[in-house]
Amino acid sequence: MVELKTDASIDAMYDTGQVVGQALTAVRKAAEVGVSLLELDEVAREVLRRAGAGSPFLGYRPSFAPTPFPAVICASVNDAIVHGIPTTYRLRDGDLVSIDCGAELGGWAGDSAISFVVGTPRAADLRLVETAERALEAGIAAAVVGNRIGDIAHAIGSVCRAAGYGIPDGFGGHGIGRRMHEDPSVPNEGRPGRGMRLRHGMALAIEPMLIGGGGDGYHEASDGWTLRTNDGSRAAHAEHTVAIMESGPRVLTER
Repeated sequence: MVELKTDASIDAMYDTGQVVGQALTAVRKAAEVGVSLLELDEVAREVLRRAGAGSPFLGYRPSFAPTPFPAVICASVNDAIVHGIPTTYRLRDGDLVSIDCGAELGGWAGDSAISFVVGTPRAADLRLVETAERALEAGIAAAVVGNRIGDIAHAIGSVCRAAGYGIPDGFGGHGIGRRMHEDPSVPNEGRPGRGMRLRHGMALAIEPMLIGGGGDGYHEASDGWTLRTNDGSRAAHAEHTVAIMESGPRVLTER
């Protein structure tokens, strides 16, 4: 079931989204060579604490997970696509890092992700991150009243495939609102004109995930959470929470 939010509820979700954006900005600023992933998680925790917000990630345990998630961010490095658990691993020069973060405030959830390179970047990694951001922009541009979920999926997938990147099957965006994960699912590849029609008041987390090697294969790491590329190539992830409005898509997690 898809809940259509009132304009007042969308405003409240924007407030939550700003906390997410602040957390990601703070984590990005703190992410330097030698800093551990656990230290980045603590940076995000402090932002949430100051805002009086909770974390939809901390303690989250979907059916596939062997244990509850132990952090407020997902920190995925290099060949990790998504769902990386923060550890004592210390960032190295040239690491490609994806940070996913959520917040709960006033009964509403927000969810967003960024990817970036620490230290000296490889040209290939910069292109991968830039393409993830362009795919996200394309998906947001397609998130207009009257379009369908397939139009968003097609917009994202077209950017990714044109650049020669892979797309992990079965993972994509989702509805969001009172809970972090709601209906409908938002694939990162699909046919235009298919799927649920977009209506004013819908809220979606749109999140392209790209595999740099061009293949779509991935596997679950031994921690039961992290998804890694099968070919060992690097991955990038970008995400915003977006409201469907008559006036056009409204990004709720803008930074």
